[in-house]
Amino acid sequence: MLQSNEEIHEALAPISWLSGRWVTEDGKGHYPTLKDFQYHEELEFICIGQPMFNYISTSRHPETKKPMHQERGFLRINPGTHDLAFLISHNFGLTSLEEGACDPEKKEIKLVTANVSRASFSKPPYVKNFKRELRLLQPDTLEVILYMETDNTPLSEHLTAIYKKV
Repeated sequence: MLQSNEEIHEALAPISWLSGRWVTEDGKGHYPTLKDFQYHEELEFICIGQPMFNYISTSRHPETKKPMHQERGFLRINPGTHDLAFLISHNFGLTSLEEGACDPEKKEIKLVTANVSRASFSKPPYVKNFKRELRLLQPDTLEVILYMETDNTPLSEHLTAIYKKV
């Protein structure tokens, strides 16, 4: 887990509600080419004094607790705007850059893929696009919906989770 004794950078004020550690109450995965599944996930958005959040995501199987997926990255804001860039490295050999904006009044973030890179030995089907929505439902409740497109499947809802702040 990331640790920080720093104050949140003033540029992050429009998304300051995202700061901290979040744990799923219920994570559901589905996709046209996959069997439906559930997962447990922890997210962390930590500021170390820069105009960005350092990001960590760790998903585990709800019963066996075995690791399922990990992500590391940075959610950067363009100071003085609501424009965001989310750079994420996935443990299966993919890096994505998602860009979009936040709506501070609705406490909502919407991002879409600007770029995807993958390891030369990645297995098909290849991920082509993501669309990500983060929404604060209550001061301690976060909803995240992830859509994914591959070579074989159009942009489709893939992950939906409700998190509680801890």
